[in-house]
Amino acid sequence: MAPKKSFTYCEGAPSWNPASYVADTALHERTEKLLESDNLQSAIAASFSLPPPRRDSYVYHAIVSVTLPEVQHVISLGRQNGLHSWYFAPSTASPSEDSTPPRQTLAPLPPPPRADTEAYLSIFDAHTSTSSALRSFRSNAKKASLRLEIAEYLLSKRYIHPAHQHTLEIPKRSSKKAVRPKLPPNPYLAFLNWSARNLEWAGPGPSSALAGARAHHVLPILMHHFGCASPSHEALEILRTLAAGRGVLDVGSGGGYWTFMLRSYGVGATAVDNAQSEWRVTWVSDTVVAEGAEFLKKRRRERGTSAGSESDSGVDPDEAVLLLVYPIVGGTHAGGQDGDFTRSMMDAFTGDTLAVVGTQNRNGYTGFRGRSMDEYVEQERAGDGWVKVVQVALPSFPGKDEALFVFQRGSRAPKMEAGVDSGGSNDNNEGT
Repeated sequence: MAPKKSFTYCEGAPSWNPASYVADTALHERTEKLLESDNLQSAIAASFSLPPPRRDSYVYHAIVSVTLPEVQHVISLGRQNGLHSWYFAPSTASPSEDSTPPRQTLAPLPPPPRADTEAYLSIFDAHTSTSSALRSFRSNAKKASLRLEIAEYLLSKRYIHPAHQHTLEIPKRSSKKAVRPKLPPNPYLAFLNWSARNLEWAGPGPSSALAGARAHHVLPILMHHFGCASPSHEALEILRTLAAGRGVLDVGSGGGYWTFMLRSYGVGATAVDNAQSEWRVTWVSDTVVAEGAEFLKKRRRERGTSAGSESDSGVDPDEAVLLLVYPIVGGTHAGGQDGDFTRSMMDAFTGDTLAVVGTQNRNGYTGFRGRSMDEYVEQERAGDGWVKVVQVALPSFPGKDEALFVFQRGSRAPKMEAGVDSGGSNDNNEGT
């Protein structure tokens, strides 16, 4: 029997560990300068103590299989071959000579101005109020511009239940060091911000949804070193607030970046993953290796079906928050029905607070094919008492459209007041 492989946080860099990395201010400053010169390869290598390229044979498998030098070469190509084409408009081709009806195609739109990219990124800056930054993003957009389309789309999707308006409207962080505690570093955000600048992205909207399943060779690098989606300060604070002293079960945790960040924010998070997918970097050393549904069923048995339950509902208000980050769709070649993973998690979960990080359009990247998480809950789970309390955009890689959804049931679920819409935006009509 082969000896058990010793644990390392980063494949190919046995000395690297996340605690030392996030605390190294000088390294982060150096990384920022490398990214400013569009040198992703060196920025990643420096950040994760990787060996020189000639000795680093690691292949990043995700949407494509690439090495760091290959990705750096693609970056150098810039806009060639449509590599920066994220926004499209319908276009009708000229009629053919044989009277065949004209075929509708998609025409790429010009990239957004750099100022619009910066304005989009400011929405997720901890030193801004997200709702105020979103309104500013819209109010300063030119008429009929791509920025206006993106701003109106993001505002239309944003939702915080009226019952949580005061507790979940996360205030901006003061820039004065004397009056603020140190903010936990979120290194993923620096790399994600660079990708938006370099790849000319200013956020999701209807025009980017037309592009379908587009991505870039940079994405596998970020997925392997950080994860499928980056948390924002607002998202982490919302989860901390709604956990209300309870833990968070990060089921399907992958490399554990969300668990790592939640712990940095003082939340007792547990990473759970079946380890079927391999990632170059693991951010926590104590991931529970288990199938998600079986893990939740075991917890239910150990806690007892009536432990803390409310009347006969079987809902346990003391159970930890369930967090699903980028839940797989399933179905097709994998067999079963699309969405089986998410369904099985909700069936096995006895708690009252569910958080999901996934797409907020119908591109089928996460959860379900052809519908978003909130649509699924409304269509199939409303009878179980689940109420949407949060939907906030997350900083998205070019071509993506991610959000944090939170649903509650039982005594924590807010009661709907007459005339209040539970599905749309409720903070986009405030003064600008």
